[in-house]
Amino acid sequence: MKLIPGNPFLNEKTPRAIQERIMSFYGLDRPIWEQYFKYMGKLLSGDLGISMKYQYRSVATMINESFYLSAQLGIVSIIASVIFGVGMGVVAALYHRKLLDNLTIVIAVLGVSIPSFVLAPVLQYYFSAELRWFPVTGLNSPFSYVLPTIALSALSVAFIARLTRSTMVEVLNSDYIRTARSKGLSGFVVTTRHALRNALLPVVTYLGPLTANVITGSIVIEQVFGIAGIGQHFVTSINNRDYTLIMGLTIFYGIILMVCRFLTDIAYALVDPRIKLTGGKGG
Repeated sequence: MKLIPGNPFLNEKTPRAIQERIMSFYGLDRPIWEQYFKYMGKLLSGDLGISMKYQYRSVATMINESFYLSAQLGIVSIIASVIFGVGMGVVAALYHRKLLDNLTIVIAVLGVSIPSFVLAPVLQYYFSAELRWFPVTGLNSPFSYVLPTIALSALSVAFIARLTRSTMVEVLNSDYIRTARSKGLSGFVVTTRHALRNALLPVVTYLGPLTANVITGSIVIEQVFGIAGIGQHFVTSINNRDYTLIMGLTIFYGIILMVCRFLTDIAYALVDPRIKLTGGKGG
């Protein structure tokens, strides 16, 4: 951002003397290395600074207010992605190379191919403006979550479905699955207790970055559906050259990503008891 010409307070109508005073107030007239160490000193004490465009508003407060809506939509989208993605993948694997499998592949390809900036306006136009089944904007009722959730989770559902399908097909052809069937176990028990548990490991790996990306909001989805979440600040902060807000959002996103990856490692051991994290000697 420092390499981009201009500054947050560049305005032809504002006298140069006033611009210089504002730059001095925020310390932007100091060398970059000095600004960096000053910012890091405040960061260590938990201070993300004050927004340079929104007067008298701290970055932490803005993130706290906007993250609430993004987290609500993100959690619903993650749950929908896992339920429908895993369900479609399991059905496709059980009916491998049959009609349901081919139908699942077609849906997955469409989900991956259609970008959210196309899917979101189409859903809003037909189901909100034309049919009036769901609210046009906001998250004011349970029904208002339907269209944003579909638009936000379409790619995730498609990816999880393809991932589950490919892994599930491989697991179902394993020797231990044949052994379980030969012992007289029902198809439901073999699928849920033995096959699905091992097939979920790649999905658990994907949930880490997925959670971080979805829970921090989607710029396109929040813009289309008028959701005042954290995704909007990612764009406006760059356009406004709001250095403190940009840094605060980047650091916040990094923390969310690390936490999600840490929880993913823990989920590994819960899904597959064979994975143990020990501090023993040797490899």
